[in-house]
Amino acid sequence: MIRIYGDGNSGNCLKVKWVCDALALPTTWIDVDTTTGGSRTVEFLKLNPWGQVPTVEFDDGRTLAQSNAIIRYLARGSDLIPADPFAAAQMDAWLFWSNTAMSPMWPCAAFRWSISASPPASSTRILVKRGYAALDSMERRLSEARFLVGDVFSLADVALLAYTRVAHEGGFDLTSYASLRRWIAEAEKRLGLPAAR
Repeated sequence: MIRIYGDGNSGNCLKVKWVCDALALPTTWIDVDTTTGGSRTVEFLKLNPWGQVPTVEFDDGRTLAQSNAIIRYLARGSDLIPADPFAAAQMDAWLFWSNTAMSPMWPCAAFRWSISASPPASSTRILVKRGYAALDSMERRLSEARFLVGDVFSLADVALLAYTRVAHEGGFDLTSYASLRRWIAEAEKRLGLPAAR
């Protein structure tokens, strides 16, 4: 049994759950409310000294943190990691890129929920500009390929879906991103997720 310590509002936590569900891995979800310091308790810091979710704990007591490391480990030997070494490296490139280009844009609930509530401050405008640049990169790729690694649905798609599918919550308009919207719908269907509203 894999215990997933996570916050249901976090795409990084949800992608771990999605991978477990896709691979039919037995899990228990343990909700950690990060807004009230749930990831900073003495008990939680014993599991993850970084004080971050998601964290997974295995039956043998070992723990693992960082969502992309977790899903990479959980999916080893599965179809979610391409068999071709170069395609697998391309998948990894997208996973690394997601941490640098995407993660600063949407994981912050305050940013996602406040951007449409007030005029953007200069720092928010920078984030919006970077967010659209990331969306542009994905649109270019998905206009020439079905998934991020060609015709192969992989962990790259799972990882990037987590926040892209709710980009509208941060005020991002996906109307002109036809390939991205097509990809979101197909990835959600692959994972058995309802369409993001």
